[in-house]
Amino acid sequence: MEFSVKSGSPEKQRSACIVVGVFEPRRLSPIAEQLDKISEGYISSLLRRGDLEGKPGQMLLLHHVPNVLSERVLLVGCGKERELDERQYKQIIKKTISTLNETGSMEAVCFLTELHVKGRDTYWKVRQAVETTKDSLYTFNQFKSVKPETRRPLRKLVFNVPTRRELSLGERAISHGLAVASGVRAGKDLGNMPPNVANPAYLASQARRLADDFETVSTKIIGEQEMKELGMTSYLAVGQGSKNEAMMSVIEYKGNPDPSAKPIVLIGKGLTFDSGGISIKPSAQMDEMKYDMCGAATVFGAMKSLAKLNLPINVVGVLAGCENMPGGGAYRPGDILTTMSGQTVEVLNTDAEGRLVLCDALTYVERFEPECVVDVATLTGACVVALGNHISGLISNHNPLAHELINASEQAGDRAWRLPMSDEYQEQLASPFADMANLGSPGAGTITAGCFLSRFAKKYNWAHLDIAGTAWVGGKAKGATGRPVPLLVQFLLNRAGQETVE
Repeated sequence: MEFSVKSGSPEKQRSACIVVGVFEPRRLSPIAEQLDKISEGYISSLLRRGDLEGKPGQMLLLHHVPNVLSERVLLVGCGKERELDERQYKQIIKKTISTLNETGSMEAVCFLTELHVKGRDTYWKVRQAVETTKDSLYTFNQFKSVKPETRRPLRKLVFNVPTRRELSLGERAISHGLAVASGVRAGKDLGNMPPNVANPAYLASQARRLADDFETVSTKIIGEQEMKELGMTSYLAVGQGSKNEAMMSVIEYKGNPDPSAKPIVLIGKGLTFDSGGISIKPSAQMDEMKYDMCGAATVFGAMKSLAKLNLPINVVGVLAGCENMPGGGAYRPGDILTTMSGQTVEVLNTDAEGRLVLCDALTYVERFEPECVVDVATLTGACVVALGNHISGLISNHNPLAHELINASEQAGDRAWRLPMSDEYQEQLASPFADMANLGSPGAGTITAGCFLSRFAKKYNWAHLDIAGTAWVGGKAKGATGRPVPLLVQFLLNRAGQETVE
């Protein structure tokens, strides 16, 4: 799929299709008005006849519009002009791409990027159009014996910007959008892989391949023997019931001209399948527990985007790969584990396993003397109860870092919401036999999980993203979303001082 930007009048476009907006009620956008004048009122006469009202997502494909050089004109309903917000804009782009792809328009010039979207500039509109387009065209059919094919798929999309001064901004937006989309795709592919393929060793192989593809990236794999030597007893306990060896993949990206510059560390929970262990899950939707490695998939995707962007910062990405299965060697409720930090944990529920893996990973990364650490995990069902499937949960021990991540989430349209973390919640983790339990008393499950992790993140600025509700969708449209790759990449762009400019 090829993307470009240009600045020009619609009457001069010689393309398979021109895409323009129509607002409610039957109100032409400025670009559509120009085409209407060229066609001597052809478009407005169709609207008067009731062919298109302009409601969001309505589509009307016109062929051979009089005096227009392009073969087709696609009229796109955009709703009420003053109510066009970012969510509706992305929905309109998604429906437009679907229509173009299904109707044989192999190339198109899109003028929707000239529409006014509340609080958003040309860079945002072009970048979101690129990301949304790539997301709309994503398929995962590696395991289908007969792969569906589109006869004349969309291959080239040109975004028009209002002035020539904005061409460089549009080109920058395409570059960033393609890098983010590449990371989202990588995260989706990893998440959607079946667990009999995507085990911890598979995660490690993908991490190694990333190092092969980019000179700025190196990868180290830590297996169970080295974990034992490091004292990562908690991490190891979770994988005891599985025949698949636990593996932690450490990906280092060095882009800072100063090699001694402190890195940002991203840690992803990589439970390639989570049965719940001895505290086994109900069978309904257990197939979706292959998505319990979406934190690691997200970090992998963000590292791929980072390498493509070649940002001048140092970043370490950790994929904490493991599989939680019942078996003769599985850890049990009642076990007491000594973590790498020396703190002890009483296991109340083996299905609260992600935090037992992450706590040792959080201790391990102290050696990098990080600028900050962000862990990403499909950690708690309680987060789905609290925030549904639209917004990720955020907990942090450092206000500026939390604000940075929330700001990045708003910029990227990949939203997160901060939850509190106070001493009252810490008390819910008390254990009569160990330093803490791996499960809090009832209520505030997302917060107490964050409180647990915070006890292993005292030596640096830290934030935790709970993506249990946002990492995948279930049901008929089941699939990984690739979130929060856009949030993390925006955070890294901001840290590198490259939000929208060179």
